[in-house]
This record gives sequence, C-alpha cells and structure tokens, in this order.
Amino acid sequence: MHSSLNDHMTLLKEIAEFLNEETEMETMLQGALKKLLTRSVFASGWIFFIDGKGKHKLIAAENLPPALMENDCRSMKRGGCWCVSRYHNGELQKASNIIECQRIEQARRQSEKSSGEITHHATVPLQSGKEKFGLLNVATPNTIEYDQSELALLESIAFQIGSAIKRIHLTRQEQEIALVQERNRLARDLHDSVNQLLFSVTLTSRGAMEMTEDMELRDAFHDIHQLTQEALTEMRALIWQLRPKGLETGLLEGIKGYAEMLGIHVVTHVSGVIQLPSRIEETIFRIVQEGLNNIRKHAGTNQAELFLTVNSTDVLVILKDDGRGFHAGKIPGTLASVGMQSMRERAQAVEGTIEWISAPSEGTEVFVRIPY
Repeated sequence: MHSSLNDHMTLLKEIAEFLNEETEMETMLQGALKKLLTRSVFASGWIFFIDGKGKHKLIAAENLPPALMENDCRSMKRGGCWCVSRYHNGELQKASNIIECQRIEQARRQSEKSSGEITHHATVPLQSGKEKFGLLNVATPNTIEYDQSELALLESIAFQIGSAIKRIHLTRQEQEIALVQERNRLARDLHDSVNQLLFSVTLTSRGAMEMTEDMELRDAFHDIHQLTQEALTEMRALIWQLRPKGLETGLLEGIKGYAEMLGIHVVTHVSGVIQLPSRIEETIFRIVQEGLNNIRKHAGTNQAELFLTVNSTDVLVILKDDGRGFHAGKIPGTLASVGMQSMRERAQAVEGTIEWISAPSEGTEVFVRIPY
C-alpha cells in the first residue's frame, strides 16, 4: 500500500510538471493521458470536451483497442452515452465507476476487430472551480470497477488537467486581447499616416486637373485621382478589417457599415435569434467582409443580399449577388482566389463549411454553415 501511494505521488508530480510546461491544448492532453496510462493500472484513456448543449468532442485518446479506433474512432465521436449525458445533467461530480459503456458495446457489435477485453470504464469530470470542460475516461481489460485509491488518483489528475485547461484558456484570452490592441494600434497608424496622405493626393490631383488646360496633363491627373481614390477605398477597407466599427453593436450593423463603406447596398434577411459566441460572430463577419470585397472588385454590381439563419445547432449564412459571376469550377483570378481561400480557412477553423455557386452572367452565391 505504501509503495502504491508513493507511485501515485510520483505520477502526480510528473504529470503536474508536464502540464505546467505545455502551452498547446491537444498536445498537453495527449501527453498527460499517455503518462497516466504508462504509470498506472489504467490501460486505455480518452478525453471528451463537452459544450453547454451537451455536444461532445473527442479531443485526445491513447491506446484504444482496435474496435474503438475503427473508422477514425467513429464510435467515440458520434452518438450519445451515459457518461456524457450524466455529465451534462450535472450528475457527475467526482470519479465514478460506470457499469458498462454504450460506445464500447456498440463498437463490439459493429466491428470484427478486437475490443481488447474492455467492457467498462471509469469517468471523472474535468473542471476548474465551477467551470467544467469535459470528461476523462479510463478503462482496463477485464476490469469492471476500480478501488477507491485508483479513483482518488483519477480525481487528482483530473483536477490537475482541469487547472491546466483553464490556464491555457486564460492565456489565449490574453493573446486575443493583445492581438486586438495591436490591430487597433496599426489601424490608428494607417489612418493617421497613409490614409491622410492618400486623401491629400486625391485633393491635389483634383485641384491640378482643374487648373491646367493641357489635355494630356488633365488626363494624367485624372488617372492619378482615380488610382488614389481606389487606393483610399482599399486603405479604408483594410482599416475596417483591422478594427471593425459597428461590430460591437451587433453583427448585422457591422456588416451593413462595412458594405456602406464599400458602396454596396445589402438587403438582409434574418431567421432565428442572433445570440452567437464571439468567436463565431467574428468569423462570420470576416467571411462576409471578404465576400463583400470580392463583390466590389469582381462582380460588377453594388447590390447584395445576406441571409442569416440561426437554429439550435448551427448558423447558415448566404451572401448573394447578381453580378457577372464566374465558372465555379475554375479559379476566377489570383486576387479573388486568395480571398476565397481566406474565407475557406476561416470557416474550417471553426469546423464550418463553405461553397460557391456561380456561373457567368448569373451572379454568385456563397453558402457558409458553421456549428456552434
């Protein structure tokens, strides 16, 4: 017993040191899980993150039997189970022995691969104070339950992991705040220097154009004026991207304000209540922002429609124009393709999807679906 206690204390120390050194969430969780399984009676383990709606995500897994790993851990990622349900209902407060696991049973029925003689697992919530993040599950072949010392070890490690998750969340928030501050500083600098300089050039070129009677000079100053006006619009758009005005008063107001700055009239259609997490809201804003840029530069129209539909699981955004369109299967030009790739990357960053429907002279529709 004394030896077992020493082993537990050594393991707790090792995991604590590891958690304190890591800054990437998934690397941290995977590494902690591996250390736990290597130095304890637990043979397999997995971690679910669970949101406020009870939707779970497999964030880390180690040494799962082949049946559970089949089809990219499909049985672990889909469907419901007792432990996730009990967690969401607030019935899991400490480490618990689970009688049997629906996911393991399903994998054993549907797969011809080995389940490693695993039929049951123990589970413990991951939390920091009153803030909950998900579940840590562990299993051992031919084991129906663990003794109290093993459950106590599981609780201690879950406490450490919960604290580390909270630390990384706080670090990310600080980084996001610093990024916003830097964007605001850069936006101010651009506005105070480059933007004002471009504005001065437009005034000077227009004045020079009116003062001279030489037609060649007039044409030259006219070209300078036009190019500078275009650059001024681009600069204002860039400043908007760095520091979106109006977004703090609502997503639609921010979009309308940006469109107005570009000279585009947007008709909006909303279905559902817009109460989105800030990250999702900014992602939608940035995607629509780039879509509006493409309309101004490539569509040859100043009219657009925006459809925003919000339900209990995801949000659908459709940005539609009646412009010149393009062959959806072909790259419509370097600048447009860069913008489209940026939109795709933003959607994928929040596990969303995006697609374009377009044809020459038939306008373009952008479909974005984002879970939240």
